[in-house]
Amino acid sequence: MKPKITVFGEMLWDMLPSGKQPGGAPMNVAIHLKNFGMNPAFISRVGDDDLGVELMDYLNNQGFNTTFIQTGITHLTGIVKVNLTDKTEVTYKIVQPVAWDYIMTTPENQQLVKDSDVFVYGTLSVRSQQSRETLFDLLKVAKLKVFDVNIRPPHLDRATTEYLLQQADIVKVNEHELNTVCGWFGIQPEVETQMKFLYERFNLKLVCVTLGADGALVLSSEGFHTQGGYEVEVQDTIGSGDSFLAMFLKEYVCGSPISSALKKACAVGALVASYSGATPNISESELDDFLKIKQ
Repeated sequence: MKPKITVFGEMLWDMLPSGKQPGGAPMNVAIHLKNFGMNPAFISRVGDDDLGVELMDYLNNQGFNTTFIQTGITHLTGIVKVNLTDKTEVTYKIVQPVAWDYIMTTPENQQLVKDSDVFVYGTLSVRSQQSRETLFDLLKVAKLKVFDVNIRPPHLDRATTEYLLQQADIVKVNEHELNTVCGWFGIQPEVETQMKFLYERFNLKLVCVTLGADGALVLSSEGFHTQGGYEVEVQDTIGSGDSFLAMFLKEYVCGSPISSALKKACAVGALVASYSGATPNISESELDDFLKIKQ
């Protein structure tokens, strides 16, 4: 039996210069998990509008489980204006309020999370009171809790982020996010020192830090695991970190060694950066061929 993974958070349209594309870090993670052979559930909310219908059609056409995606009539489906001036450091203007700010707790999504082996959540969805309360409710019944820090200024609150860290078993951050969080505690900007601090301060099972083109690091009870990056011609880095997390989680919860999971995750992150948009469908054969070439 495949482990059951549930993802919580925003789903939206990324408004790119080339046109709109489905996005939102949690939805990207869920889509990549589906592409990698898992069957994730996704808890989110869209508006009762054309953009919401299009997003649901997009997911349904891929055979994605949309049972736990709510539809609201009060707020519009989320959109984000994406600035690609720097392909490796994408910036976002995130419209507020939108439908995913109002994700409701239901008996059904509580039971879903109780029955899941893994629960994945991030920071952006807690910018509003309603979705924040729902996430806090679901965290009370979750088993293995994976926090994708995914900071999007100005949508950041230190106290809430610290609470989400306290709830987590596994934390994934990029180097900038690690500096932001550890800066709150006066921890010097040396990656391994900062990782040790988070690991010990919040009693974590794993801390995973992505380093862009330089690969990634994981700290576990076994110590540090290091994986270098893979060189590609970058189209944009939208969704690279999300695909990394999806592949790493899939491999980790299915029993692969951390070093192996990290290698495949870094390779997928690089491959996604070589495409435009957040969720290109990377096949196992494409990944295998890529790794053979890069070895």
